[in-house]
Amino acid sequence: MYAVGYLIRFKRFHSLQTGCTRLATRPCEHHNASMAYEWKHQRRVEFSETDMAGIVHFANFFRYMESAEHAFMRSLGHSVTLSDIDAALGLPRVHAHCDYRRPLYFENEYEVHLLVESIQKKAIIYQFRIYLLTNNFPGDEIARGGITIVCARKDESGNLAASMLPEILRSKIQKAPDDLLNQ
Repeated sequence: MYAVGYLIRFKRFHSLQTGCTRLATRPCEHHNASMAYEWKHQRRVEFSETDMAGIVHFANFFRYMESAEHAFMRSLGHSVTLSDIDAALGLPRVHAHCDYRRPLYFENEYEVHLLVESIQKKAIIYQFRIYLLTNNFPGDEIARGGITIVCARKDESGNLAASMLPEILRSKIQKAPDDLLNQ
């Protein structure tokens, strides 16, 4: 399986929202360079992900988004299960959507671009864009979607209840700049 991920931390000027003219790879009063808001994950379409016409089945786009989220969490030093923080915590999905713009075909290379749309006390909302790769550069947008996750704690009887996101995780993530979210 072809998969490469890389964390993008503040690679742009963010003067539009803040007036700051520093390259966003350096800390300033507006952003913290130790906090992440973006992840890009590259893959190639596998034969098993396609239908008889060689087109990726729509359900696989949710797997692609989740795979990018898992890689993002690993880049922060955590598992998406949160078992490394507290075995009773989890991150169930409470909302997911995807709008399809163009098909992906067997052996196409593509990039999943994850952005943190919102980080709240008990939830994280991710925005995803999937691009066809041409010569290792993002080209046509294939799909756009989102996932909302909440932090939940399992009690002794197995029931789940919303819980605060662990501070060790919250302290590593921030909302992406509006110019990226609104593209």
